[in-house]
Amino acid sequence: MFGRAPKKSNNTRYYEILGVSKTASQDDLKKAYRKAAIKNHPDKGGDPEKFKELAQAYEVLSDPEKREIYDQYGEDALKEGMGGGGGGHDPFDIFQSFFGGSAFGGGGSSRGRRQRRGEDVIHPLKVSLEELYNGTSKKLSLSRNVLCSKCKGKGSKSGASMTCAGCQGSGMKVSIRHLGPSMIQQMQHPCNECKGTGETITDKDRCPQCKGEKVVQEKKVLEVVVEKGMQNGQKITFPGEADEAPDTVTGDIVFVLQQKEHPKFKRKGDDLFVEHTLSLTEALCGFQFVLTHLDNRQLLIKSNPGEVVKPDQFKAINDEGMPMYQRPFMKGKLYIHFTVDFPESLTPDQCKALETVLPPRTSVQLTDMELDECEETTLHNVNIEEEMRRKQAQQAQEAYDEDEDMHGGAQRVQCAQQ
Repeated sequence: MFGRAPKKSNNTRYYEILGVSKTASQDDLKKAYRKAAIKNHPDKGGDPEKFKELAQAYEVLSDPEKREIYDQYGEDALKEGMGGGGGGHDPFDIFQSFFGGSAFGGGGSSRGRRQRRGEDVIHPLKVSLEELYNGTSKKLSLSRNVLCSKCKGKGSKSGASMTCAGCQGSGMKVSIRHLGPSMIQQMQHPCNECKGTGETITDKDRCPQCKGEKVVQEKKVLEVVVEKGMQNGQKITFPGEADEAPDTVTGDIVFVLQQKEHPKFKRKGDDLFVEHTLSLTEALCGFQFVLTHLDNRQLLIKSNPGEVVKPDQFKAINDEGMPMYQRPFMKGKLYIHFTVDFPESLTPDQCKALETVLPPRTSVQLTDMELDECEETTLHNVNIEEEMRRKQAQQAQEAYDEDEDMHGGAQRVQCAQQ
C-alpha cells in the first residue's frame, strides 16, 4: 500500500567526488565545487565526464531535501524519484547559475556574460540574554522578490525584448548640468525608461503575472536558530535568500544579533556579572541568599563561617557564566560584586555593645590640655559629583566674565584714542 523504501546503497560517492566529508556545510560544498568545476571545465581542457559528475553531486548535496534522501538511501532513491530525480539538469547550466556566467573572464565560454551579485539584506534581530544563554529558535516572515515563474524572469510572453531606445541598451544615461560660464558637470544615472536594464518590452508582450517587471513578491518564513553562547553583533547568514533579479547571483539574508539589556546580569565575553547589596550585619556575620539564574535554576549563595565581606569586593563561581559558543558544556564564570549598606546612625548603647566585640580604636587619646589647643570643625554630608559639577560651572562662568571684561576694556581704550 505504501510501497517499499529503497535499500540502503552507497551514499558517500557524491561527497568523494567533491572531496568533502559527510558533515560538510553549504559553504564547504560551494568552495569544493567552485575549485573542482573550474579545474575540470571542458572549455579549459578538463574531463567532460568528471565535470558532469561534479555538477550532479553538487546539485544533490546543495539541496537539503535531496541530500537527506541521498544520505539515507543513496543514489538509487534519487533515481527512483524520491528526490525528484538526480542529475537531470545540464551541467553547464548549473555551472553558469553558480558562477553567473563565464568563470574565466569571458575568455573560454560563450554561454553568457558574468552575472553581478545582488546586495545582501541585513536585518537586526533583538535577543534577550536568556535566549543567548539557553539558545532559541525564531520564525520570521519576510517578503522578497523572486523571478516570475510564468515568464522565467524574461518579463515578456515571448521571452523576447527590445533594446531600450532611451539609453541604446547601456542601461545608463548621462545628463549635463551647467554650473557657470564654460563650466559643465556630467552625471551618469540609471535609465528611467528601462530601469537600468537596457531592455524594453512592448505592452502587448508583457507577462500578465509580473506586468513586465520580471520579478514578483513572495513571502517566506525563515527559522533563525540562535545557538547557546552567541555574542552580541554575531551574524546568522541565509545564503541566496535575498531578492532575486535577472542575470544576478542572489545575495544573502544576514541577521545581526542585538542583545537587549538585562536588569540583573551583565555579560562580558563568556562571563556574567551581578550586583548584590549586603547589610553590615550580613557582611560581618555571614549571609545567605538565592539567585535565580538565566535558565531559572535557583543558586544558593552563602559565605563561609567567620568570613567578612568588604565593600566593593568580588567573588566568583566557576562554570556558572555564559555557555561558550559551539562548546555549550563549557561555561565562563559568574562574578558577584558586593556592596555593603551601612546604617545611617547608631545609638550610644549600640556603640558600646559593638566596642565590646570589635577591634579597639586606633585613634590616639589626647589630654585635656592638648584638646584645648585644637580648633573644632564640623563635618557636612556632600554629594561629591554634584560638588564637582557646580565647581566646573562656576569656573566656566568666571572665565567667561573675565573674557568679557578684557574685550570691553579694549573697546574702551579704542574709544578713548579716537
